[in-house]
Amino acid sequence: MFYEHPSFRGESPDPAKLEAAIVVLTPSESKRLIAKAIAILPEVKAAVAKGLLVIGWGTTTVYVAEEILGRPIPNKIDFASGVISEGELNANHPATKTIFPFVLQNGRPSELHQRAALRSFKPGDVFIKGANALDVNGDIAILIAAETGGSAYDAWYATSIRSGLFICPVGLEKLVPSVRDVANKCGIYRFKYSIGVPVSLITFSTAKVVTEIQAIQVLTGAHAYQVASGGIAGSEGAVTLVLEAEAQVLDRAFELVKSVKGEPPMPPPRQYGAPRAASMGYDPNRLREAVQQSDTAQKLTSQPRG
Repeated sequence: MFYEHPSFRGESPDPAKLEAAIVVLTPSESKRLIAKAIAILPEVKAAVAKGLLVIGWGTTTVYVAEEILGRPIPNKIDFASGVISEGELNANHPATKTIFPFVLQNGRPSELHQRAALRSFKPGDVFIKGANALDVNGDIAILIAAETGGSAYDAWYATSIRSGLFICPVGLEKLVPSVRDVANKCGIYRFKYSIGVPVSLITFSTAKVVTEIQAIQVLTGAHAYQVASGGIAGSEGAVTLVLEAEAQVLDRAFELVKSVKGEPPMPPPRQYGAPRAASMGYDPNRLREAVQQSDTAQKLTSQPRG
């Protein structure tokens, strides 16, 4: 479901006073914009002040971590787990997935592992995790290569069993016709061919979703409408939005958009978990085994975080 900020229920502006702007956001600019909004949500601020806040792996959530922690995170791609990169489904190699999920307990960094923290969730605690698909109903889906369900299982457990809150930052570039219609179309053992690591698709209808539209309204009060998607020359995946508001609010919203323009694109992983799909004959079994082998090898040579 889409996040509803308390301010969304205020009086509607006078249509005669509305002014408009049209803007374009690349995926990285959208990530930064959404992250700024997530950081000031009342539920997030309450969990930071008193409770547990967990920020799971992802190429959007790393921006959220920066905004909440108030500091830059070098090599942001090292905070990714699975990735869609250079035209293939793949994963960050364990050797380069060096930034662990962030756990804050009563506003202080905790050494708790993500799963341990989520197993002690209570109402009011917050888990922040991105998604790979979003539809107009606010349903989301996460691609998972792990047989145990990975972070999607963690999200389900923390929210459905422990009654925590799942907040999902996700850009409109990931809009699909219907999450529910494709919920059973994936599976790590289902495919005959795979351009990259085979994945399952885990769906959620109870996450509080924050896109560029909710972010702009949370941060400025302006309304945003998606009118186009895509582009070329670095604007692949970009979204084009029309902003509407009374003059002062529109000026504030436009300044906000300008402030995130030029956010650098996310680079590919320094090392992939699986070889290029063509080198493995597009065989999903071989690709899956390659990821498992790299993960096992890394566990044998490193000490897990406590």
